[in-house]
Amino acid sequence: MNRRHFIKLSSTVSVATLAGRITYATSPQTEALQAPDEVWAQRGGQWARLTATNGTTFRDKDLVVTIKPTGSVEGVYVQSPSQPLDAVRLKWSYTLKPTASFMGDQFERSYGDLAWKTKLDTTINPWYVLIYDDKLTRCFGVKTGANSICWWSLNEGSLMLTMDTRSGGNGVLLGERTLHAADLVTMSSRPNENPFQADHRFCGLMCDKPRLPKQPVYGINDWYFAYGKNDFELIKKTTGSMAELVTNYKNRPFSVIDAGWAAYSPLLPGDGGWNDDYSKPNRKFPDMQLMGDTIKQLGMRPGLWMRPLCARHDDKASLLAPKIPGRNNPKMPVLDPTIPENIDRIKRYFDVYKAWGFEMVKHDFTTYDMMGRWGFSMKDSITSPDWNFNDRSQTNAEIILGLYRSIRDAAGNGISIIGCNTMSHLSAGLFELCRTGDDTSGKEWARTLKMGVNTLAFRLPQHNKFYAVDGDCVGLTTDISWEKNKQWLKLLAESGSPLFISAQPEAMGTAQKSAVKEAFAQASRIQPIGEPLDWMITHQPKRWRLNGQLVDFDWA
Repeated sequence: MNRRHFIKLSSTVSVATLAGRITYATSPQTEALQAPDEVWAQRGGQWARLTATNGTTFRDKDLVVTIKPTGSVEGVYVQSPSQPLDAVRLKWSYTLKPTASFMGDQFERSYGDLAWKTKLDTTINPWYVLIYDDKLTRCFGVKTGANSICWWSLNEGSLMLTMDTRSGGNGVLLGERTLHAADLVTMSSRPNENPFQADHRFCGLMCDKPRLPKQPVYGINDWYFAYGKNDFELIKKTTGSMAELVTNYKNRPFSVIDAGWAAYSPLLPGDGGWNDDYSKPNRKFPDMQLMGDTIKQLGMRPGLWMRPLCARHDDKASLLAPKIPGRNNPKMPVLDPTIPENIDRIKRYFDVYKAWGFEMVKHDFTTYDMMGRWGFSMKDSITSPDWNFNDRSQTNAEIILGLYRSIRDAAGNGISIIGCNTMSHLSAGLFELCRTGDDTSGKEWARTLKMGVNTLAFRLPQHNKFYAVDGDCVGLTTDISWEKNKQWLKLLAESGSPLFISAQPEAMGTAQKSAVKEAFAQASRIQPIGEPLDWMITHQPKRWRLNGQLVDFDWA
């Protein structure tokens, strides 16, 4: 295909060319990005520029990158039959206007650091990037469910997309197969559409088929007052007392049992965050089926937390992922997710949860357990170099997707899934909810403010487009000022997103019970998505539009 014919520039987008050489072909919903000016590939840690054979095919010996336009989407396909492939990079000429600001996402959870930026540096923008020039918001992203780990970079005079195709910390061995690395999607804002509204609409274009809860999700979770020191009687007590505050009986809340219920590893006795067997409870929870039935009888829906990639303390070495930095504690062996036997084990857990009658499962730590890094440490690579899982023929994105799809398949339609520490863009369309930020707190208000308010503001555009955005709990305890916590409660309850409250019994006085009762009622019904109005100038927005009303918060 001749490059000139690949682009059909209409008068409606001619203004876009003023920002650089990126041009578009319009359609009713999206715009097609032109063929890149340069295509590079990384093998063995070395980058090499590929030669364009026409407007859509780029080659270096038997390494071939092909861009196939399908309507308004450009699919990127890669062949590398003889050599391991680390990554592919596409580059376009692009000049950022002096007044422009830009914002990207995070690979997994955010860590209180999402923001609009103006300074070009080494910052990468995972999955997508928005550029606002005081008039127009331009959006560049990849479709959810990509088979590579993708990020965008803005530099002087260029826009780049990197598609990481490693398997573990080594290049993937594709053999004779062609990798469909990613589908590119772009969009510009409509007249009078502000950046938040454009972001929300763009998220819908990146995810064709989100899997959403049938009703708004709300409820309770014990973590931020129990911190693993939970038991049958505590769950029964807190569920019963909080159920008294429910008024919408057509949409009952969840009572989620967090870490602390499963069989302990003899290497880490009493550690609720690392367990030996997630199909067996420990002595504090003698009968999980009775626990589930009790929660239902009290008026809530039972849910629980689990960590799927925990290996048993005596698992044979052939089932384990190799030790790497961040994943080298001999007391915490990790299952290799590319081994079918391990996937079968994880799927059997869900058969047990169904038999117990549980209706929600929150699974945690899979990104860290696979890659040995938290999202904030994923600067130019999501893991350390020079290692791989048992199956090196799949990219990390494909391995992660394989795990997620197995969990989805095992959960079926009877169990709603919350992904925590999951790759956000890969979980979209598979899980009903996503914990989109790092932990809030029942001990430190500053942590709730940093992690909770920030993630809610900057990831609410993904709400009901990727999944239901879970900004994490209200840690309602005696350690945190009620004057602060009641504002966080109000924001969550009126944002349209899920509301979970982690309420210490001793902290539930008359004022708290009244506020929670009202919050439950609000969160149980469909509401418009909340909008942070000052999100372009602060990390922790104070001014919001909630249910059509302007609300100012005092976070200080």
